[in-house]
Amino acid sequence: MTARFPLQDGQAELPTLNSTHSYWHRDPSKKLLGHRTTESLPSTADVVVVGSGITGTFAARELVAGGRGVVMLDAREACWGATGRPQNGGHCQPGVWDSTPEVARFELATFNLIKKLVVEHEISCDWHVVGGVHAIFSHEVLEAARKQIKRLQQYPDLRDKAALILDKHELAAWHVPEAIAAVYQPNAAKCWPYKLVAWLLERLLGEHDAAAFNLQTNTPVEHLGRCGSSWIVHTRRGQILARDVLLATNGYTSRLLPKMTGLIVPLPHSYVWMKGADHQYLIHRGPEDILAVPGGEEGISRDDEVNPILSRALHTSLQHVWTGIMGYSRDCNPWVGRVPTTLVRGPDTESGTSGLWISAGYTGHGMPVAALCGVAVAEMMLGKADGVQVPGQWLSSDERAERAREAQFPNTVEELLAMLPAE
Repeated sequence: MTARFPLQDGQAELPTLNSTHSYWHRDPSKKLLGHRTTESLPSTADVVVVGSGITGTFAARELVAGGRGVVMLDAREACWGATGRPQNGGHCQPGVWDSTPEVARFELATFNLIKKLVVEHEISCDWHVVGGVHAIFSHEVLEAARKQIKRLQQYPDLRDKAALILDKHELAAWHVPEAIAAVYQPNAAKCWPYKLVAWLLERLLGEHDAAAFNLQTNTPVEHLGRCGSSWIVHTRRGQILARDVLLATNGYTSRLLPKMTGLIVPLPHSYVWMKGADHQYLIHRGPEDILAVPGGEEGISRDDEVNPILSRALHTSLQHVWTGIMGYSRDCNPWVGRVPTTLVRGPDTESGTSGLWISAGYTGHGMPVAALCGVAVAEMMLGKADGVQVPGQWLSSDERAERAREAQFPNTVEELLAMLPAE
């Protein structure tokens, strides 16, 4: 199982060396830029974490606390991928009204995890709880929202986490006067994700020696190989023999797991920072928008240039435009846990996938799930049976992979509404 062969159609490339400049990187950590804890790459490691975004960082923090030694590798600078160029403008908004109870509770727990961490350590990452408004402009969506709000009333812990707004004065007060209705969720915050992750990484480096936590930036992982019960992590700077490997690689996952091509699809988004906006919204093209716009792209993993067609359309009254890659899951659910055997089996992996783990495929909704997914997969690696439980449909399995290959991306409002939880 390698990426030494020509890439499949839709398989991710390595992260580009010269990505477009994200607004969120305008004040990068001096400690993290170009950081390599040790001059040379270690030849062995207890755990290798590939990816230094919010998933990899929260996982590494948990693993180190559990006594595991971690070598973290990133193809570019620390937190230079999706977390450092967030597709949601730094909004951490749990999905409650449009999620199953299991998913809603997990996302609320992620929100509370980050909130508690930021408050406890006074992390300077612009965290502010502001509430979230989902404006509704069609009667079809309004009817679906009514049913979902009614469904929530049977769950005492969720019924006050979302409310339907119909009053025109209230809609105007929430800056959506032209909407026919809106769903308001009080548990929503804005955040500067890069600063949050940078604080965590700096703390890990400051509190632990290289044996416990070793960060190696600008070190792309080119492919993985099996060696007995361990894994060989191949990079341009050498190889690392590791007992466990965690892929916190989101849209780039299929580069290292070619058989996940089509299951996690790299999808480019153009991001827009508006001039003069009261609430500084970040506008992104959803999957249905990208597929509908001439020149839109799917299965693209390069973020070193902005799509010229989208750029021309977006440049009115803009201050900053950049591109980022999100990992769009074929069945719209994250992949968390041990990598299924059928996704890696090859001439050098016949002994199975013990020690190879994944947490990726957030489909543009990473802020309310990625941190706790990182904790959850780390606890699985630590053997904690009573640790964080992720929603069952997010767990990796051979059966899920087979089903997911038949799934279709939702491309219409009708298809999206059909995915809402049943009564």
